[in-house]
Amino acid sequence: MRDSLKQKIITVCDKKIADKGPNVGLSFYAFFANKNDDPVLLMEAAYWWILEHKLDHFEKAAKIKCIALNS
Repeated sequence: MRDSLKQKIITVCDKKIADKGPNVGLSFYAFFANKNDDPVLLMEAAYWWILEHKLDHFEKAAKIKCIALNS
């Protein structure tokens, strides 16, 4: 995974946890705007989420942050 995506995942997870608490869930769509302006990056995130880590559609932000930090 490219470093820019990894940093975006960590930043979004930190914000979600700060706003809604440690049990907040999210999907990989949380890392993107509501428009598909970077389909290659979206597919990279989807691959990382679905195929590489076999995650469910919604996962706890703390878990995602931990996985990203260790990737």
